[in-house]
Amino acid sequence: MELAYDEIRELGAELIALSTDNVTNAQNMQQRVGARYPVLADPDRAVARAYGVFDLLGDGVAAPATIIMTADEVIAEQVGQTIQDRPSAAAIIHTLRQLQTGET
Repeated sequence: MELAYDEIRELGAELIALSTDNVTNAQNMQQRVGARYPVLADPDRAVARAYGVFDLLGDGVAAPATIIMTADEVIAEQVGQTIQDRPSAAAIIHTLRQLQTGET
């Protein structure tokens, strides 16, 4: 995603990662992967629970999920079975372009 971050921003969107770790560990992860996008800490898992992705796989952590939303609604959501099970940057950019042209 890091390579597509500029294009995502050019399309008027923001990429945010959510970590169920504490703030220090979330910041360490952000630095380790060199992410320019925000990595938010959710140590009490409130946000992961609110979006319905906490402990879906029975492992006590948030399932890997990608959620594309506007201020008013969720447009697309994919919940994966493994950490690698996520939509590609190209698929996300395609969805964002569709949003711009009203093709959703």
